[in-house]
Amino acid sequence: MSPLEIHSFVNSLGYTFSFIEMLEIPTIAVIEGAALGGGLELALSCDLRICAFTRAGGTVRLPRLLGKALSKEIIFTGRRIGGRDAMSMGLVNHCVPAGDARLKALEIACEINEKGPLAIKMAKKAINEGLETTTASALELEEFYYQQLLNTKDRLEGLAAFAEKRKPRYSGE
Repeated sequence: MSPLEIHSFVNSLGYTFSFIEMLEIPTIAVIEGAALGGGLELALSCDLRICAFTRAGGTVRLPRLLGKALSKEIIFTGRRIGGRDAMSMGLVNHCVPAGDARLKALEIACEINEKGPLAIKMAKKAINEGLETTTASALELEEFYYQQLLNTKDRLEGLAAFAEKRKPRYSGE
């Protein structure tokens, strides 16, 4: 590729990863094998990461997840990180035996799917936007998104299900 084509390609990847990061629904990356460069950037743009084995890179999302010092060490040294180390440092949510990452991701997705979709959507917005601001502003965001849920059928269903000691049946309304 020419330098212009490379620039265009890298920008399109960045936009794609940002799009995934801003989706209103939870996203789960399944990592079977190495995740380097763009593959790791894709995984980092997801809310949760399940790996059988992973490696590291990425200069924008990695520091936000792991902090500046550890990210610099990983990036500057090009150190490859195994799945268990990735989990212990918070790079991935779970590390499972090879071949089981998809199954674990589906298990978590099913757990999330049982929750109120509107509440999940608002929680994700509050978390993502709250991380980019002060604590006081983040608390205001949390209150704003909570207010969006007050008059929903899902909130009333959740309260009723709790009172009746049954599983809620959310409709997304």
